[in-house]
Amino acid sequence: MIKRLLFRLSVACIAFFSLIDAKAQNINWAKDGNSYYQIASGEIISVSLPKSDKKTIISRALLTPAGKDNAIAVRSFQLSDDGTKALIYTNSKKVWRYDTRGDYWLADLTVNKIIQIGKDKPASSLMFAKLSPDGSKVAYVSKHNLYVENIDGTGAKALTTDGTDRMINGTFDWVYEEEFDCRDGFRWSPDGKSIAYWQIDATRIKNFLMINNTDSIYPYTIPVEYPKVGENPSVCKVGVVDIATAKTNWLNVPGDNIQHYIPRMQWVPNSNNIILQQLNREQNESKVFICNASTGDAKAVYTEKGKSLD
Repeated sequence: MIKRLLFRLSVACIAFFSLIDAKAQNINWAKDGNSYYQIASGEIISVSLPKSDKKTIISRALLTPAGKDNAIAVRSFQLSDDGTKALIYTNSKKVWRYDTRGDYWLADLTVNKIIQIGKDKPASSLMFAKLSPDGSKVAYVSKHNLYVENIDGTGAKALTTDGTDRMINGTFDWVYEEEFDCRDGFRWSPDGKSIAYWQIDATRIKNFLMINNTDSIYPYTIPVEYPKVGENPSVCKVGVVDIATAKTNWLNVPGDNIQHYIPRMQWVPNSNNIILQQLNREQNESKVFICNASTGDAKAVYTEKGKSLD
């Protein structure tokens, strides 16, 4: 509990990490701030302020794929900056606590068409899909690898190929989710030419066997990679992958990448720099680094220390 309190206090110095991606009160605001979008009766509508006038933006007819009788059930959605495209999340499944794995569809309002993204991947395997800044591409994680493809479903490309259950690209292991609330593990660059992502190497982490006594007549074990007290945590590093070449350049963040965590990372707006937070293993020292995405060079710009927990 003390460690978590120290962590939350230290995060205050870089609160903009969350502010950049946050949507006030979880509302999908229009870019001009005069209206917002929401799901209503299986459709996506806009609500104009101050009179709360409602207008259908994406109808059930558009949400019905070709050859299907029923519209897809919208779990959540994100619209492009120009409002002409919507990335629809559906058929979701749980990963640990939250349903962060599912299917994605791209609704293009300019041609009144809906296309499945990652249609060659297993059902409900896509995670954290995001439109590129210019709205021309979609990136996502599937089976611990990072992919990108055009919004029309063509040109799919693997940006990482070494992903396994223990080599995790673009998302996190159980410990990062538990300790730091980390799930979505990649960020588009402002110019849309590259993606910064976390890689978690849990290949040396041993299994902790959880017992499920509730979902079956007979109990069964569920293996979870979990470092017990005194064991090393997973290795963590941040890379920047070029969309055109699929080549990753790793950031040279000082400090042992086993004995330090990187719980927060984001692009500095309108630049080629990345800002990230590093915590030591004891979680009583927080450092903020500015990293050059091209060279990998990292410069510490802020340090905050708490008292030892001994």
